[in-house]
Amino acid sequence: MKGENSEKGENKGEKGEKGEKGQGQATARHRVEGPVAVVHLDESCLGNGREGTTPGGAGGLIEVRTARSLERRDFYIHAPDTTNNRMALCGAIAVLQILSGRGRRLSVLLISDSEYLVRGMRDWVPGWAARGWKRKGGEVENLQLWQALVASADRHETQFTWVRGHAGHPKNEYANHLAMSAARDQVTSPGAVASGFEAWLESRWAAGQYPHYDPNAAFDELARRILGGERLPLDAGA
Repeated sequence: MKGENSEKGENKGEKGEKGEKGQGQATARHRVEGPVAVVHLDESCLGNGREGTTPGGAGGLIEVRTARSLERRDFYIHAPDTTNNRMALCGAIAVLQILSGRGRRLSVLLISDSEYLVRGMRDWVPGWAARGWKRKGGEVENLQLWQALVASADRHETQFTWVRGHAGHPKNEYANHLAMSAARDQVTSPGAVASGFEAWLESRWAAGQYPHYDPNAAFDELARRILGGERLPLDAGA
């Protein structure tokens, strides 16, 4: 539905639900289960908010530390007519299902610039579920996607954090590149595929961007906090 396009409108409609106990009000420590996976997500909807067909895409960079190295993979999905909000949910569902294919429970951190996705999972969903999947103001938009996301997230120890979009965060910018390409070309990857992040970052370094950025150190710092049992704050992805 095109009426779902505005994240600000959806967020405003949920302000009265901040008192519900969600991830945003959780205790500072939590149980760590399995290896750590960090996923940088983004979504795109071409012509979002306009009349007519609005093709979209979502994509992300998956990072998992193995015994030998820091393993990186990409994924991306598309839809012929959608909204930004729907693609944010679909992207998170897709990557959690991909990670479930590893055959074990993981500690997963999803980092997204979609407040709709992040605040929804941290603050709104517990209240909706407690009321039989109803908002205080009426029906939950994208209900089936929210329910599918909760089921997918429950397969892992999952956290959601927010990063400001288009603010120069290299991994967020790369996720945006994947999402925009998927929307434009209307393509979906066959699960997790070889990542182009390192080549992309090399090209940015050559252009003088992100000269002091260490992508491995950035992952290791987040993994250290997760392995320490920390429940990360809303803006930990910044």
